[in-house]
Amino acid sequence: MNKLELSRSISRNLLHIKAIKFNFKELYTWASGLKSPVYCDNRLSLSDSSVRSLIRDGFVEMILTEFPGAEVIAGVATGAIAQGALVADHLNLPFVYVREKAKDHGLMRLIEGIIQAGQKTVIVEDLVSTGGSSLKVAHELRKAEANVLGMTAIFTYEFPEAKNRFKENHCDLHTLSSFSTLMEVALEEGYITKEEAEQLEKWHQNPHAYM
Repeated sequence: MNKLELSRSISRNLLHIKAIKFNFKELYTWASGLKSPVYCDNRLSLSDSSVRSLIRDGFVEMILTEFPGAEVIAGVATGAIAQGALVADHLNLPFVYVREKAKDHGLMRLIEGIIQAGQKTVIVEDLVSTGGSSLKVAHELRKAEANVLGMTAIFTYEFPEAKNRFKENHCDLHTLSSFSTLMEVALEEGYITKEEAEQLEKWHQNPHAYM
Protein backbone atom coordinates (compact mmCIF):
# COMPACT_ATOMS: atom_id res chain seq x y z
CA MET A 1 0.00 0.00 0.00
CA ASN A 2 1.52 3.34 -1.05
CA LYS A 3 1.25 6.55 0.96
CA LEU A 4 -1.87 7.84 -0.80
CA GLU A 5 -3.65 4.50 -0.49
CA LEU A 6 -2.76 4.32 3.20
CA SER A 7 -3.91 7.90 3.81
CA ARG A 8 -7.25 7.22 2.14
CA SER A 9 -7.66 3.89 3.95
CA ILE A 10 -7.05 5.48 7.34
CA SER A 11 -9.50 8.33 6.67
CA ARG A 12 -12.07 5.82 5.42
CA ASN A 13 -11.67 3.63 8.50
CA LEU A 14 -11.79 6.55 10.93
CA LEU A 15 -15.03 7.67 9.31
CA HIS A 16 -16.43 4.13 9.42
CA ILE A 17 -15.83 3.70 13.16
CA LYS A 18 -17.10 7.25 13.77
CA ALA A 19 -13.79 8.47 15.14
CA ILE A 20 -14.28 11.43 12.81
CA LYS A 21 -17.61 13.22 13.18
CA PHE A 22 -19.28 16.19 11.51
CA ASN A 23 -21.84 18.58 12.99
CA PHE A 24 -22.75 21.75 11.12
CA LYS A 25 -25.51 22.85 13.50
CA GLU A 26 -23.81 22.51 16.88
CA LEU A 27 -20.10 23.11 16.47
CA TYR A 28 -17.56 21.15 18.48
CA THR A 29 -15.34 23.06 20.88
CA TRP A 30 -11.71 21.94 20.86
CA ALA A 31 -9.43 22.07 23.89
CA SER A 32 -7.87 25.20 22.36
CA GLY A 33 -11.30 26.88 22.36
CA LEU A 34 -11.58 26.71 18.58
CA LYS A 35 -15.08 26.05 17.19
CA SER A 36 -15.25 23.38 14.51
CA PRO A 37 -17.77 21.41 12.42
CA VAL A 38 -15.44 18.40 12.48
CA TYR A 39 -14.04 16.42 15.40
CA CYS A 40 -11.42 13.68 15.32
CA ASP A 41 -11.22 11.21 18.22
CA ASN A 42 -8.49 8.77 17.24
CA ARG A 43 -8.69 7.00 20.61
CA LEU A 44 -11.68 5.11 19.22
CA SER A 45 -9.32 3.32 16.82
CA LEU A 46 -7.86 1.42 19.78
CA SER A 47 -11.15 -0.43 20.22
CA ASP A 48 -11.10 -1.79 16.67
CA SER A 49 -8.31 -4.31 16.18
CA SER A 50 -8.10 -3.92 12.39
CA VAL A 51 -7.95 -0.11 12.48
CA ARG A 52 -5.54 -0.20 15.41
CA SER A 53 -3.22 -2.51 13.46
CA LEU A 54 -3.54 -0.45 10.28
CA ILE A 55 -2.39 2.66 12.14
CA ARG A 56 0.38 0.83 13.99
CA ASP A 57 1.74 -0.71 10.79
CA GLY A 58 1.53 2.67 9.06
CA PHE A 59 3.59 4.26 11.81
CA VAL A 60 6.14 1.44 11.73
CA GLU A 61 6.64 1.74 7.96
CA MET A 62 6.84 5.53 8.19
CA ILE A 63 9.45 5.47 10.95
CA LEU A 64 11.56 2.86 9.16
CA THR A 65 11.44 4.97 5.99
CA GLU A 66 11.72 8.52 7.32
CA PHE A 67 13.66 7.97 10.56
CA PRO A 68 15.68 4.76 10.08
CA GLY A 69 18.09 5.65 12.90
CA ALA A 70 15.40 5.88 15.60
CA GLU A 71 16.49 4.60 19.01
CA VAL A 72 13.51 5.62 21.17
CA ILE A 73 9.79 6.09 20.55
CA ALA A 74 8.09 8.84 22.56
CA GLY A 75 4.31 8.95 22.87
CA VAL A 76 2.34 12.10 23.58
CA ALA A 77 0.04 11.78 26.62
CA THR A 78 -2.60 10.75 26.66
CA GLY A 79 -3.90 10.17 23.16
CA ALA A 80 -0.76 8.62 21.67
CA ILE A 81 0.50 6.55 24.61
CA ALA A 82 -1.13 3.31 23.47
CA GLN A 83 -0.21 3.60 19.80
CA GLY A 84 3.30 4.73 20.67
CA ALA A 85 3.79 1.69 22.88
CA LEU A 86 2.46 -0.62 20.15
CA VAL A 87 4.89 0.90 17.64
CA ALA A 88 7.84 0.69 20.01
CA ASP A 89 7.03 -2.94 20.77
CA HIS A 90 6.85 -3.80 17.06
CA LEU A 91 10.19 -2.07 16.42
CA ASN A 92 11.72 -3.55 19.58
CA LEU A 93 12.68 -0.07 20.80
CA PRO A 94 12.46 1.64 24.20
CA PHE A 95 9.31 3.67 24.86
CA VAL A 96 8.70 6.81 26.90
CA TYR A 97 5.78 9.17 27.08
CA VAL A 98 5.56 12.88 27.77
CA ARG A 99 2.88 14.41 29.99
CA GLU A 100 1.16 17.70 29.31
CA LYS A 101 2.51 18.90 32.65
CA ALA A 102 4.64 17.39 35.37
CA LYS A 103 2.99 15.35 38.11
CA ASP A 104 2.36 17.34 41.28
CA HIS A 105 3.30 14.41 43.52
CA GLY A 106 5.80 11.56 43.75
CA LEU A 107 8.82 12.14 41.52
CA MET A 108 6.99 14.94 39.65
CA ARG A 109 8.16 13.68 36.28
CA LEU A 110 7.16 15.17 32.96
CA ILE A 111 8.78 12.40 30.92
CA GLU A 112 7.89 8.87 32.01
CA GLY A 113 10.44 6.21 31.15
CA ILE A 114 14.18 6.21 30.59
CA ILE A 115 15.74 8.39 27.92
CA GLN A 116 19.42 9.17 27.63
CA ALA A 117 21.17 12.26 26.30
CA GLY A 118 21.71 12.07 22.56
CA GLN A 119 19.30 9.21 21.89
CA LYS A 120 17.61 9.51 18.51
CA THR A 121 13.94 9.94 19.32
CA VAL A 122 10.79 9.87 17.19
CA ILE A 123 7.58 11.28 18.63
CA VAL A 124 4.26 9.53 18.00
CA GLU A 125 1.31 11.93 18.18
CA ASP A 126 -2.45 11.44 17.97
CA LEU A 127 -3.28 14.43 15.77
CA VAL A 128 -1.88 17.84 14.91
CA SER A 129 -4.13 20.90 14.81
CA THR A 130 -2.33 24.20 15.43
CA GLY A 131 0.85 22.40 16.51
CA GLY A 132 1.38 24.13 19.85
CA SER A 133 0.86 21.22 22.23
CA SER A 134 2.65 18.78 19.92
CA LEU A 135 5.75 20.95 19.70
CA LYS A 136 5.79 21.39 23.47
CA VAL A 137 6.58 17.68 23.66
CA ALA A 138 9.50 18.09 21.26
CA HIS A 139 10.72 21.01 23.37
CA GLU A 140 10.62 18.98 26.61
CA LEU A 141 12.46 16.06 25.04
CA ARG A 142 15.14 18.40 23.76
CA LYS A 143 15.43 19.92 27.24
CA ALA A 144 16.15 16.36 28.42
CA GLU A 145 18.93 16.31 25.76
CA ALA A 146 17.19 13.80 23.50
CA ASN A 147 18.02 14.04 19.80
CA VAL A 148 14.52 14.55 18.37
CA LEU A 149 14.53 13.31 14.78
CA GLY A 150 10.94 14.34 14.15
CA MET A 151 7.30 13.59 14.74
CA THR A 152 4.72 11.23 13.28
CA ALA A 153 0.95 11.64 13.73
CA ILE A 154 -2.20 9.84 12.68
CA PHE A 155 -3.89 12.96 11.34
CA THR A 156 -3.19 16.60 10.57
CA TYR A 157 -5.65 19.41 9.93
CA GLU A 158 -3.01 20.98 7.65
CA PHE A 159 -3.33 24.47 9.10
CA PRO A 160 -0.65 26.84 7.75
CA GLU A 161 0.16 28.03 11.30
CA ALA A 162 1.05 24.47 12.29
CA LYS A 163 3.27 24.05 9.23
CA ASN A 164 5.06 27.29 10.09
CA ARG A 165 5.50 26.31 13.73
CA PHE A 166 7.07 22.98 12.84
CA LYS A 167 9.41 24.71 10.41
CA GLU A 168 10.39 27.35 12.98
CA ASN A 169 11.07 24.65 15.57
CA HIS A 170 13.08 22.50 13.16
CA CYS A 171 10.83 19.50 13.70
CA ASP A 172 10.14 17.22 10.74
CA LEU A 173 6.46 16.15 10.68
CA HIS A 174 5.04 13.14 8.83
CA THR A 175 1.39 12.10 9.11
CA LEU A 176 -0.60 9.05 8.08
CA SER A 177 -3.62 11.02 6.88
CA SER A 178 -4.76 14.61 6.49
CA PHE A 179 -7.67 17.00 6.24
CA SER A 180 -7.48 17.18 2.44
CA THR A 181 -7.60 13.40 2.11
CA LEU A 182 -10.44 13.22 4.62
CA MET A 183 -12.45 15.73 2.58
CA GLU A 184 -12.04 13.69 -0.61
CA VAL A 185 -13.02 10.39 1.02
CA ALA A 186 -15.92 11.84 3.04
CA LEU A 187 -17.42 13.45 -0.07
CA GLU A 188 -16.89 10.42 -2.29
CA GLU A 189 -18.49 8.04 0.21
CA GLY A 190 -21.42 10.24 1.19
CA TYR A 191 -20.45 11.23 4.71
CA ILE A 192 -20.84 14.87 3.70
CA THR A 193 -22.67 16.69 0.89
CA LYS A 194 -21.06 19.03 -1.61
CA GLU A 195 -22.52 21.98 0.30
CA GLU A 196 -21.10 20.68 3.58
CA ALA A 197 -17.72 20.19 1.92
CA GLU A 198 -17.81 23.85 0.93
CA GLN A 199 -18.58 24.80 4.55
CA LEU A 200 -15.62 22.71 5.73
CA GLU A 201 -13.32 24.44 3.25
CA LYS A 202 -14.58 27.83 4.46
CA TRP A 203 -13.90 26.81 8.07
CA HIS A 204 -10.47 25.45 7.18
CA GLN A 205 -9.42 28.70 5.50
CA ASN A 206 -10.10 30.72 8.66
CA PRO A 207 -11.08 28.54 11.64
CA HIS A 208 -10.64 31.35 14.17
CA ALA A 209 -13.35 33.44 12.48
CA TYR A 210 -15.77 30.66 11.55
CA MET A 211 -19.20 30.74 13.19
